[in-house]
Amino acid sequence: MTQEELRNDMRYQAALSVAKTMLEKGLINKEEYAEIDTTLLQKYRPYLGSLLSENACFIPRLE
Repeated sequence: MTQEELRNDMRYQAALSVAKTMLEKGLINKEEYAEIDTTLLQKYRPYLGSLLSENACFIPRLE
């Protein structure tokens, strides 16, 4: 795993944590959470995050 991939994973997890807190507080619903997760997956393309996401579909890596 490269430093950039590690940073992207950390950024994805941090942003998703905020969204998860918003979901738990009722500020967003499950559909909005799934949209946020999908957007974050596309933006950060995390190395490990896509394996852990409930909303992940195949997102090709840019190499």
